[in-house]
Amino acid sequence: MQVKRTYGSRSNTTSSSSLLRKTTTQESPTCSTVKQKRPLADSLYDNVPTPLKRQKLSSSKAKAKAKTTPLKQKQKKLTQLHFAIDQSILRTCPLCDLSYTKGAPEDESLHRAHCARVRRGMEWGREEERESAKVGVIEIASQVKIATGERGRIISCPAECTGKTGSKISALLQTINLSLSSPPLTQECLRNSKIYMFLLPQTPTTSNSGSGREKIAGCTVVQRISTAMAIASPDEVAKINGNSGGDSDDAKGGDSNGDGDENPEQRLVAVDSGTGLFCRPDPLPTHMGIPRLFVPSTYRRQGIASELLNAAAATFVHGCPLDPKRGEVAFTQPTGDGKALMTKWGSGAARIYEE
Repeated sequence: MQVKRTYGSRSNTTSSSSLLRKTTTQESPTCSTVKQKRPLADSLYDNVPTPLKRQKLSSSKAKAKAKTTPLKQKQKKLTQLHFAIDQSILRTCPLCDLSYTKGAPEDESLHRAHCARVRRGMEWGREEERESAKVGVIEIASQVKIATGERGRIISCPAECTGKTGSKISALLQTINLSLSSPPLTQECLRNSKIYMFLLPQTPTTSNSGSGREKIAGCTVVQRISTAMAIASPDEVAKINGNSGGDSDDAKGGDSNGDGDENPEQRLVAVDSGTGLFCRPDPLPTHMGIPRLFVPSTYRRQGIASELLNAAAATFVHGCPLDPKRGEVAFTQPTGDGKALMTKWGSGAARIYEE
């Protein structure tokens, strides 16, 4: 049986297609040659966009762009430094007596803040006034007139109060200790202490004194004590100084009476030999002690310290005013100005106690 083929071979297909192409070309000479399709890979590469060329800026545009460059890219200005071996970098401020290292950022910032507080005092603002009743702030006296004619008020609060008032008092005590070169008060001392502050309004107001901002023009810390020593009179100190150049037995405070008892004049305690402050060593019962007293330099010589001490002596012990002229108030080791104030305010009867 003969098999009849229904399709052409490859060679026949090729020849027929070539014949068809020739025939088409001969019949339509005006038609363009049919283009064959390119492989897929070649077409993908052709679709990639070509990078755009950046246009060159003109000289004027380049200068304008250079002017708008950020300052960070510019070179920092350098400072020429020199070694000063013959000069000390330790400075002492003549206004606040604080010694600091010149050129040290931390020391200089501390000095600026401390000097401003020592000279002009700290602020007592509305934030502290809002929580005054919560922390136990009491107004002791109002409309207190000072030497300049201004009128202020005196308030008191516990030394261990909290909140914004406690933060303000902590900063105030730190400034006072740094100014007086004194150690910080212990927690036991603060637990038994009160703070008295003299407040002056910054601007005169017709409303209540607590509605505006005020300056702390003075501060004192008052604590409860049990005993103190009486201050020796100038005659007793003069006898000690006169006998110091005599016999060795007298200078050492030996047996001057022959019965083994020392001369009381030979047993004075030197509190501050520079200011000539001596005390008798016998402890005497005393109820109130003043460990810290400070007034900014702008408000000194105006009677603020005396007003603070008067208010503290009248109200520290409830219902029992204390009289410094009878030796019921004592101070710790005072400075030169503190000694003058203590002598004038207490009429020479104020006492000294060990903090």
